Amino acid sequence: MNNSADIVTWLDQNPQVEVLHTAVVDLNGIMRGKRIPIDQARRIADNGIRMPLSIVGVDVWGEDIVGNPMVFTSGDADGICSPTGRGALPINWTTRPSAMIPLWLFEDARTPFLGDPRQALAHVVRRFAEHGLTPVVATELEFYLVDPEADSARPPISPYTGKRLDSDAILSLDELEDFGEFFRDVYLQCEQQNVPADTAVAENGIGQFEINLLHSSDALKAADDAVLFKRIVKGVARKHKLVATFMAKPYGGRSGNGFHVHFSLNDASGINVFDDGTETGSDVMLNAVGGLLAGMAESTLLFAPHFNSYRRLRPDTHAPSAVSWGYENRTTAVRIPGGNPKARRIEHRVSGADANPYLVLAGILGAALVGIEDEMKPPKPFKGRAYSERLPKLPADWASAVNAFEDGALIPRIFDQTLHSMFVACKRQEIAGFASQVTDLEFSAYLEIV
Repeated sequence: MNNSADIVTWLDQNPQVEVLHTAVVDLNGIMRGKRIPIDQARRIADNGIRMPLSIVGVDVWGEDIVGNPMVFTSGDADGICSPTGRGALPINWTTRPSAMIPLWLFEDARTPFLGDPRQALAHVVRRFAEHGLTPVVATELEFYLVDPEADSARPPISPYTGKRLDSDAILSLDELEDFGEFFRDVYLQCEQQNVPADTAVAENGIGQFEINLLHSSDALKAADDAVLFKRIVKGVARKHKLVATFMAKPYGGRSGNGFHVHFSLNDASGINVFDDGTETGSDVMLNAVGGLLAGMAESTLLFAPHFNSYRRLRPDTHAPSAVSWGYENRTTAVRIPGGNPKARRIEHRVSGADANPYLVLAGILGAALVGIEDEMKPPKPFKGRAYSERLPKLPADWASAVNAFEDGALIPRIFDQTLHSMFVACKRQEIAGFASQVTDLEFSAYLEIV
């Protein structure tokens, strides 16, 4: 659905739709936008809708960033939000029949606003095209279902048994069946929004699940799919009187939620350039790995953008903590899966499910491209447990990751300065927000003791 006629035709064919939203995706991966009258759909599809360029640069609480030049220096200028080409997407978890038109930001009718995360990814994809290469991307997203009545993460009650989940049940078919109606609605909504949901599994934590999204030779669509999938899961969960969370670490002592990215590169003939007919993979693949490792520490903020994210990146927690790679090694940050050489690909395992899919893919693909352009060579692949003290480490905390992102040498080769500055300012403001709060644990520990 790529033009106004398609959107209007779809709305004409679905007269039950009463509510129409338009939305862009901000730096934190949160949709922000407007509700519009349905009779304005053609105008929006043809000409876009005006919103402040700064709308993509607010913090996680939706507050303007103090000192953001997009707001206070330029006078908070408007940009043009145009449809992404996804069309009008039906929403079936709301009380009234609804639909949404996804948008992205332009400075004017033709100039992409590179502070928009989706535009940032599109810029990286265009650079690959200049090399005659097309990224092929697949994603895996983990999430927890939790009790909506609890003040903190608590396992949900099974709709089937009426009992609260009380144990890890990795690959449990019973747990999938317990929430069968929820998954049925998730798959139905994914089909209606053209999100290619594939296998679902019960994961390592209580009430934790993973759904894989099929690979796509359109990296923008793959990121769109991940953004829409997260919204679908959370919306359908509400419909079923549950809460779905993609927090990186909702339970301190249980597995975190990961967002694993698989990718390969096709040439103009559709041939996978990572495949050289061997288990090792081609020089191009190794160059891409070299770029990923070289940029990993300064890119960590993209993969772990929140305070809670750093609870997940700990040794022996099924998440990487070191800058490392290996063949068929799930303890490394970058894994090369085995199998048929024709399907040779890279799996990037650092990101949490709380991250923005556009920035994650832009960071991964951008670093890989730098590695290819500079013919970077990775160190020897790591064998064994990759939590070794002798391996270089990812930033251990949020503030260190912000500093690494701000000072990184590769990041300016991937992202425009506008996005770079906005993201740093956003994260520093969020750090200050968390630092100003006294937690319940602090209060109970120190109130009368010290």
